[in-house]
Amino acid sequence: MTLALFDLDNTLLSDDSDYRWGQFLVERQLIDSKEHTQKNQAFYQQYADGTLNIHEFCAFSFEFLTTKSMAELAVLHEDFMESQIKQSMSTKSKALIAQHKAMGHTLMVITATNSFVTRPIVSAFGIENLIATEPKIENNRYTREIDGVPSFKEGKVTRLKAWLEENNETLDGSYFYSDSHNDLPLLELVTTAIAVDPDPKLAAIAKAKGWDIISLIDN
Repeated sequence: MTLALFDLDNTLLSDDSDYRWGQFLVERQLIDSKEHTQKNQAFYQQYADGTLNIHEFCAFSFEFLTTKSMAELAVLHEDFMESQIKQSMSTKSKALIAQHKAMGHTLMVITATNSFVTRPIVSAFGIENLIATEPKIENNRYTREIDGVPSFKEGKVTRLKAWLEENNETLDGSYFYSDSHNDLPLLELVTTAIAVDPDPKLAAIAKAKGWDIISLIDN
């Protein structure tokens, strides 16, 4: 198979689903607005700077998940999709997905954002395969810990290589689309790297390496 890999936040989505989930909880008055917004913005800046401690961030972002049942969280996520996410699923992203499907490629989203937030979004894009950071579950409730290797920076490579081995596949002919310099370990591994609305660091690297630079934001 030929793999077409996509980052999710600010790549297929013209927004950050993890950040948006936090703001959704604030808007629904489910968490303390001032405290959460300050921490959320601080972690987001660390991500942009390339200094994020993924375990600290996940302990923070998983905290609300621990307070609700799976059924309660599923209802909240439906509201989240309708009110926050669907407008960020651009027609350009949907067209790109359709293009790769038409070529017979196998599509996968590989994202640092946790699977609770991302799996329904990825399904709505019509993509079956997802590698995401997994929250640990105990007694059918989420905990504040990461289960296994977080899908972040070099962790994306580790998780993908495990998937490739499990499925007896390779990266021959592969594509990877991303907006972030945090994804350089994987961008440098695939056959074709494409920068999507890239951050300044990735834009400079993509230009130097001759990678295509595209936009998936609807005009």
